[in-house]
Amino acid sequence: MAWSLRQVIEARQADQYRLHGQYLNTSLARVQGIIGFDKIYTRGEGAYLWDADGTRYLDLLAGFSVFNLGRAHPTVKQAMQDLLSLDRPNLIKMDCPLLAGLLAEELSKRMPGGLDAVFFANSGADAVDTALKFARASTRRPRIIYLEHAFHGLTLGTLGINGGEEFRKGFEPLVPGCDAVPMNDVDALEKQLRAGDVAAFIVEPIQGKGVYIPAATYLPEAQRLCRKHGTLFICDEVQMGMGRTGRFLCCEHWGLEPDIVTLSKSLGGGYVPVSATITRRKIHDATFSRLERCQVHSTTFGQNELAMAAGLASLHVLDEEHLVERSATMGEKLLKGLTALQERYEMIADVRGRGLLVGIEFKAPRSLALRAAWTAAEAAQKGLFAQFVVMSLMRDHHMLTQVAGPGVNIIKFLPPLIIGEEEVTAIITAIDQVMAEATEVRGRVWAQGLELVKHALSR
Repeated sequence: MAWSLRQVIEARQADQYRLHGQYLNTSLARVQGIIGFDKIYTRGEGAYLWDADGTRYLDLLAGFSVFNLGRAHPTVKQAMQDLLSLDRPNLIKMDCPLLAGLLAEELSKRMPGGLDAVFFANSGADAVDTALKFARASTRRPRIIYLEHAFHGLTLGTLGINGGEEFRKGFEPLVPGCDAVPMNDVDALEKQLRAGDVAAFIVEPIQGKGVYIPAATYLPEAQRLCRKHGTLFICDEVQMGMGRTGRFLCCEHWGLEPDIVTLSKSLGGGYVPVSATITRRKIHDATFSRLERCQVHSTTFGQNELAMAAGLASLHVLDEEHLVERSATMGEKLLKGLTALQERYEMIADVRGRGLLVGIEFKAPRSLALRAAWTAAEAAQKGLFAQFVVMSLMRDHHMLTQVAGPGVNIIKFLPPLIIGEEEVTAIITAIDQVMAEATEVRGRVWAQGLELVKHALSR
């Protein structure tokens, strides 16, 4: 009997949460049920998802920015089908594959400051690990400096430069020689650099966890100080790159010319995991410094044909459909509409972002009844009100969002760059309605929150 993937999916679709609870991440499967996210999605297209009942959801996470082009983009999909039909030899290893060279060429064209040497891997964390290794090999220095609240990955190597204590706890000791500095504190950075042993200073130009945006002069000054003290300046563009913030690279907002750039997520068009670490030839060659060291840093699947084809197609779509410009235009409309709501609802403390990266931060209300409810939620678990908003957006408006980080009352929107005025209006309307309902302590926002508080306290 012939095996059919379609038949397997149709026969077992209803088992997905049971299977995850039994064989994969039991805690995550349970959380999905608690917050009402345990949907069985059966189709994704453009900016939307559909569940088994035919209900449509606006995807404002985009796979944490994997789906900048939307889901099932026809150009990338066709590239995958074309490649499979060609039966090209893949992963020969003793080879210099054409598609990897073509994608490296295309990426180099888009880089500031003459970055023209590329290393391909599989994930954002892989790209960051590569950047750190290149920095140490090039400078022959041991230390790495990063920003507080940073998120550069969850591998053991990248945990050393992860600013979230909740991610680091339980995995110590971490990679030594990594130290954090506060964002916007130039003096603290220079104090570290002055020691002369710092290989690299790594930053997300805008921090994804919390949507924290640096002061206008901070990153240019940080870059200048790195040059002064012989430290490499790394921009982690894994989530913020590929048009997310209205520029191809987020660092372009400040006119930066980093020594190393990392990319991943939407580079694969939503089909294939891929990452790229792009640097100058001199820095790259310091790692592969002799013929016998030509494979001293390597990864098995890093130049696979499917990933390279997806990357080439994705870059073409970004250009052909002017999605970077669209991100800037739609993001400005979204930010303007949400900022107007801040003037009407006291619990909206801040609205911030660039392009189609937008964060909304909440604060305690003044009204005694609402403040009591807020205090009870915060006592159970910090940042719980933001989770109430996320749950309400899913339940009442069929919008998939997330809290922007552990312990913060911030929600984050990362919609596909293909969204238009219809989706922007829908988002603003949904937040308006949720916040209006949250002004009533007996409304559904707080009522559903009581169940979440009970779960938090039961732990």
